[in-house]
Amino acid sequence: MLARSLLFVVWLYGGMTVCGVLGAPFAAFSEKAATTTARIWTRVTLWGARALCGIRVEIVGLEKIPEGACLMAMKHHSMLDTLLPFLLLEKPSIVLKRELLSMPIFGWYTQRVGCIAIDRGAHASALKGLLRAARDVAARGRSIVIFPEGTRQAVGAPPDYKPGVAALYRDLAAPCVPVALDTGRCWPAHGVMRRPGRVTIQILDPIAPGLSRGDFMAELETRIETATARLIAAPNA
Repeated sequence: MLARSLLFVVWLYGGMTVCGVLGAPFAAFSEKAATTTARIWTRVTLWGARALCGIRVEIVGLEKIPEGACLMAMKHHSMLDTLLPFLLLEKPSIVLKRELLSMPIFGWYTQRVGCIAIDRGAHASALKGLLRAARDVAARGRSIVIFPEGTRQAVGAPPDYKPGVAALYRDLAAPCVPVALDTGRCWPAHGVMRRPGRVTIQILDPIAPGLSRGDFMAELETRIETATARLIAAPNA
């Protein structure tokens, strides 16, 4: 599997380069074109993952995503999770760390598609900037995607939910859609090895606005972690 995994890494970044360069003339002037390019790269990546590494992706529960702008909170196992929102939502705005903006091609596209970059070391000022940017995004009818744990977690690692998701939930007064997944079983958080199998992205019932911070955080973590544990325990052949 090592040779196939290495070949897939070439496919992953080669696809990003080809799609990014071909889409750049259009993405430079159109946010919609930039989002379309990101969606194409996601599909190219999934095709390569299946053809080269035997990774099949199943998405369940799309019908649970409410109409209009929402807040989507996703479990985070692998880089794959940062691409999937482009298949789940029409116009996603993903909250990501500012360091990613410096990546060639990828960093430029994160800005063109309207992602929200935060400086995780800035603490209070980062939270204020996140809320300010999120209000602007939501006002334009776009959904916001956040990884509540802030970074990729290995399968089975203890949950570590950060307060940013609760601040967004309270400030936007929008439904929050939890998403469980088990992508880390085939595409680990770190390293180049990929393993064949089926991974599942499970969209859960939305959490209506209006809960207290404590109740919301408890409900969000319980829903995501319970569903994720169930996915991890199931066969993935």
